[in-house]
Formats: sequence, structure tokens, C-alpha cells
Amino acid sequence: MSRNYDCGNEEQRRTGIADAASTVRRGELVVLPTDTVYGLGADAFSPSAVAGLLKAKGGGREAPPSVLVGSVRAAQALIDDLGGHGQDLIEEFWPGPLTIVCAATPSLSWDLGDTKGTVAVRMPMHPVALELLKEVGPMAVSGANASGRPAATTAGEAAEQLGDSVGVYLDGGPSEGEEPSTIVDLTYAVPRVLRSGAIGIERLRAVCGTVIAELKKPDRPAPTAPEKERTRPEPAGDDTTP
Repeated sequence: MSRNYDCGNEEQRRTGIADAASTVRRGELVVLPTDTVYGLGADAFSPSAVAGLLKAKGGGREAPPSVLVGSVRAAQALIDDLGGHGQDLIEEFWPGPLTIVCAATPSLSWDLGDTKGTVAVRMPMHPVALELLKEVGPMAVSGANASGRPAATTAGEAAEQLGDSVGVYLDGGPSEGEEPSTIVDLTYAVPRVLRSGAIGIERLRAVCGTVIAELKKPDRPAPTAPEKERTRPEPAGDDTTP
């Protein structure tokens, strides 16, 4: 049976974060508010917990979750190479609605799915999320919605879609915005936007100079024969990353 906590109430917030931390350490799932939409989170270093997250969403390993952190130092331990612009973007937009995709530290003992050696990292600007993250460390987090469904902007919407697959729901009230985080790939010489979101490309260009805009996928029928294999695999980052 899921447990729900109203984080607008100070006593419930303290109890809820303590319960959520214990739940994450047991390898179970929690729903938490972020500064964008609600997230479904698990211990990033527990392969079984991450597998449970993907199962709850109805997704597969080809859509690995991002990793939310409670501090820049925690992010630095996960990232092998920030590229030429990563530090500047972190200083300008963290905590906030920017997810950066970088080469992951090779020695990490985790399995987020088919990440192709990358990690999508974000430090959210939400007091409940940050408090939980500082308590438990990095969390694998995807949107708190079933695959193919709209992003959850309230804890109630998340519960309607995910039900008892989640141990704890931390209710931080309605999301401040309905836009997800902007995802920027830093594994190339020139940063490129993988998903448009709360931070517009002009703000990114003010920091980085040249930034490649999100490539829109054309609407067309599915091919009848296999397409040419990509020369470079897509990096980590689920489309429903909060």
C-alpha cells in the first residue's frame, strides 16, 4: 500500500522525507516533486531498483532514466568529462531545469539501461527534492507517468498512473511549470539540444555561443526496410526526464 505525504505540512514533510529515504534504500520507488514535473525515483546504484522503475513506467532499457543530484559535487563524481561548456552551464543554470548529458565515470557500479557510456544529470531547484537527494545520494529519476502518457504535474496524477508500484508519494503541490527540463548533449564539441524545455536555446547560446537546436523528427510512415545504422548512438536520457 502506497503512503502519501503532504509536504506543505511541516510534520508530514519531515516524516515523508524520512520514509522516502528508507524506501529508496530498500530498493523501492518514490514519487517526488521537482521544479518541472513530478519524478519517479529509485536508487541509481541499485540495478534491481532501476529495473523496477522501468517496469513501473512500462518502458525498456533503451530509455534510461536521468540522474538527479543534490549538489554539484555529487554530479562531478558521476561525470568523466564535462566538455568545454559543462562547468559554465552548471554555474549559470543549476540548480534548475537543465539536464546535461556527459560521458559517465567508467568506474561507476550501476546499470541505468542502454546509456552508451553517458549519463544525463540534473540538480533540481525544489526544496523537497533537494532534501531527499542530500539524504540518499544520486537517484535515477524519470517522469512520474506511464510510458506514452502525459507528464504528471501533481502527485495525484502520478498516483493515478503508477498506483501501488510506488512506495511513497511526496506531494509538493502542483508543479510550478508544465515544461520539462531542457536536455543538452555535451558529448560533442558543440553542445546540442536533445529536448527543448524550460530553458530556451537563446539562454544557452548566451553562455556557450554556438548551440545546435533540437533536431525535429519528420512525420513519415515507418520504413519497410532497415534504415542505415546510426554512426553514433543516442546518449542517455529518457524523453520523460523531469
